[in-house]
Amino acid sequence: MKIGIIGGSGLDNLEILKDSREIEVETPYGKPSSALTTGKISGIDVCILARHGRKHQIPPTHVNNRANIYALAKQGCTHVLATTACGSLREEIGRGDFVILDQFIDFTRHRHITFHDSFDKGPQHASLAEPFSELLRKKLISACEELGLKHHAKGTVITIEGPRFSTKAESNVFRSWGADVINMSIAPEAILAREAELEYAAIAMSTDYDCWKQGEEAVTWNAILEIFNKNAENVKKLLIKTIEKLARNDEDFIKSKIRTIPHFPKQGIMFRDITTLLKDAEGFQRVLNILEERYKGKGIEIIAGIESRGFIIAGALANKLGVGFIPLRKPGKLPAATERHEYELEYGKDAIEIHKDAIQPGQKVLLIDDLLATGGTSSAACTLIEKLGGKIIECAFIVELPELKGREKLTRYPVFKIVDFEGE
Repeated sequence: MKIGIIGGSGLDNLEILKDSREIEVETPYGKPSSALTTGKISGIDVCILARHGRKHQIPPTHVNNRANIYALAKQGCTHVLATTACGSLREEIGRGDFVILDQFIDFTRHRHITFHDSFDKGPQHASLAEPFSELLRKKLISACEELGLKHHAKGTVITIEGPRFSTKAESNVFRSWGADVINMSIAPEAILAREAELEYAAIAMSTDYDCWKQGEEAVTWNAILEIFNKNAENVKKLLIKTIEKLARNDEDFIKSKIRTIPHFPKQGIMFRDITTLLKDAEGFQRVLNILEERYKGKGIEIIAGIESRGFIIAGALANKLGVGFIPLRKPGKLPAATERHEYELEYGKDAIEIHKDAIQPGQKVLLIDDLLATGGTSSAACTLIEKLGGKIIECAFIVELPELKGREKLTRYPVFKIVDFEGE
């Protein structure tokens, strides 16, 4: 998972990223509105883009939405959280309230709203009955609730051309159409995000009552900035909390696909069976996506998998990263000359073998298995890899059982797990 954040007014320079850096991007549709600022929040890779430019120099109608969405997709973003100021068209949506949008009305007339400029490869029609990601909407609503932020769980936004604001007649017409809030940004972004197959959701902050409400001054730019700046810290908190929830989402989903079988292979053992995860296409893909995101660009030269379920994960990941795979097997299973290492079990001994020519001296190796329990097999595998001259970059597991203290046998190496079953 990689998350794009498209910042609106007052959010062009979020200082919430770890290991941040800037990337200048070119696209087939021209340059995006700003350089991308990349980094991590809660361990998830994030890309921030300033919709109107860092100095808010780009008027709404001239925002290059195609370049913006294309740039985020090209950087590997899978989810997009957009922020925007909006005018309220409803009495109950007050200044500073958040609206988690679920529908839009596109009243723009001068925007590029598709990547498909021709049908040379056949008709392309995006389905937009539900234009915003339900997954992201649920996370945003939950985050608002936890933070105690005043919010509305649904809302229809009408997106108009800018930079002018509405007339009173227009404002009242938009109310009669069922719009709850009004802005100049969201609809084209949402359409293009759907075409790019991105999960997209928008946080709209009400800053004014447009010009429909009796006794209220008509909206001005200064009034919008005043409310947005007062609430900018809450927007940052909401984004961070939502991303934290998304970080847990993959783990919760993967964990839900792992079957527990009591008293196998003997009384008292709670066996964590990943075959149910492997047969679930989405669950298996999420595992591979997490591992690919973690290890791409890390210089991994070869992946070692431990018999037997480790083979499945290691082989699939090796294919994604474009590197080779080597097996570590039980004694007598490998046909050529092997190195062997014995290790202690709770009762007795076991051993593991590797081909002598499996690893070249100095090669960077990622070790993968399905489960970290007592750590005996993994520790033996590390010993064999180092005996052949390999450099272990990390030991990775789908599941860890912390109570069995397997990490204590791997203290010399970085260890990564996706989920654990602690005290369960």
